[in-house]
Amino acid sequence: MVLGVFDYIVFISALIISGGIGIYSRFSGGRQKTNEEYLLGGKNQKVFPVAVSLVASFASSISILGYTSEVYRFGTHFFSINIAYILSTPVAAIFYLPVLFKNNTVSVYEYLEKRFGRPTRLLASFAFTIQMILYMGIVHYAPALAVEAVTGIPQEWSIILVGMICIFYSTIGGVKAVIITDIFQTFLMFASVYAIIIVNILDAGGFGQIWNEADAHNRIQFSNFNLDPTERHSWYTVVIGGFFTHINIYAINQAQVQRYVSMNSYKSAAMALLLSCPILITFMSSLCLAGLCLFYFYRNCDPIKDGRIESADQLVPLYVMDRFNNIPGLTGLFVAGIFSASLSTVSAAVNSLAAVTLEDYVKPAYTYMYKKELNNKNSTLTKTLAMGYGFLCLIVALLVRNYDSLLQNCFVVFGIVGGPLFALYTSGIMIPFVNQFGALIGFVVGLVFCFIIGFGGPKPKPVPLPTIIDGCETNVTSVIRQTLIKNITNTTFTNEYKKTSDYYYIFRISYLYYIVLGFLITFVLNILISLIHSDPDHYPQAELFTPVVANCVRKRRIKEERVYMHDVKRLQELDRF
Repeated sequence: MVLGVFDYIVFISALIISGGIGIYSRFSGGRQKTNEEYLLGGKNQKVFPVAVSLVASFASSISILGYTSEVYRFGTHFFSINIAYILSTPVAAIFYLPVLFKNNTVSVYEYLEKRFGRPTRLLASFAFTIQMILYMGIVHYAPALAVEAVTGIPQEWSIILVGMICIFYSTIGGVKAVIITDIFQTFLMFASVYAIIIVNILDAGGFGQIWNEADAHNRIQFSNFNLDPTERHSWYTVVIGGFFTHINIYAINQAQVQRYVSMNSYKSAAMALLLSCPILITFMSSLCLAGLCLFYFYRNCDPIKDGRIESADQLVPLYVMDRFNNIPGLTGLFVAGIFSASLSTVSAAVNSLAAVTLEDYVKPAYTYMYKKELNNKNSTLTKTLAMGYGFLCLIVALLVRNYDSLLQNCFVVFGIVGGPLFALYTSGIMIPFVNQFGALIGFVVGLVFCFIIGFGGPKPKPVPLPTIIDGCETNVTSVIRQTLIKNITNTTFTNEYKKTSDYYYIFRISYLYYIVLGFLITFVLNILISLIHSDPDHYPQAELFTPVVANCVRKRRIKEERVYMHDVKRLQELDRF
């Protein structure tokens, strides 16, 4: 299976356009010479481009490959995550976003230093760096799956190819170029997904037939209200876990924060965040529909059981080759969409990693050593840092290819670090009496706990819904292979089902609850330890809190000042007496 001439034309044209935007931004305007332009885009970005960019940053190739295969294998439970988006977006805009603008932060961890001291800032930024490196490794790996399925190129070579393109693009393009390119790349992402949906609906003779087949095979699942936390996907695990994950990404993640502060006002940033919600819901809903389309197409011959692919995340590329191979250009469009999605995500993340390293480590170290501030006008060092992170993420990508389920691994990575980070930031903007000692201890304990449940184990593997291979090819070799696969699959299914109860309970908890547990443990410890180990000198400014809490802090201080002045007057009167 190889790409045709038109496919290569579409694919190469998309890459040239994406790279051309980055090159144009490099040699136009301020030429990305200063850190303010490279990292913040001159602080004059518009609402709609930023809204699209917010979606493109994390709704990447992982979503296209992982979400569709999730629906194919386990049904439509994950669709309820859209409720989490609706609930969490206004919370992020109202309670978290104003703090960023009040404190005028380039790195979101500057706030943590003002609130909890420098050690907290360094530890939090280091945890974020590890999180994003792991995430970028998964993002690097995703297009390699597509390229291998479409062209037969080994994953290792595909990872290196994608990695080098990402490094080039990330190094020369600042936030401005990333935001502009995100619009084009988001269009390609939508086009790739809707090409699958439209062609499948035409083949089926209408959407109703696709829905009926999915329902007949138990893929339409919206009624699981099981409260058991070991239930992999239910309304509660998906909505609650999705709420915490989404608000963590869109409220305090450095990659998103840089987009907010690239705008000239809080109002514009809030509008961009709110506008990103319907765009994201539309995209995720489309992926759910695409997953049902995949199931309809392979309903009588599961390519995983049939041995045509090794991973469920290769379903979409396989479908593209099976169905689009005779339609000139469509396969190239899909590959371009996968590459573009990864390029957008990696360029934004690498840019944010460079910003955190520069602001949280390089500048303070330079000031300490040379007793003067680092020149902020030259962006050469920042671009070098971005290039270094690009190579580091490429190496990680060669390691994560051994893991199963792109979508689940993505949520695990964000849950392990995101829960404690989110709790640290939340306690900072919400609870005035939380101090540095309580924040540090709670954060460290939360991280250790999350790493244990995230990377510890062993864990039971999720058992997918039944599929059949009765409609596959019928030559002798295929029949022998299918018989062996049926026997192996049935044995594996039985063994895994029986052994599930033998796993430690903590390792059976749904991966979507990792971020919730990390948040609760860190948040509660922050409060309890701060109450036990109170600091009378800990008196943070009102600007460090969310508006509602800030008003309460101001009123309390006014009241304390009045009491103090009253006591002073009484003492003066006693002295005169």
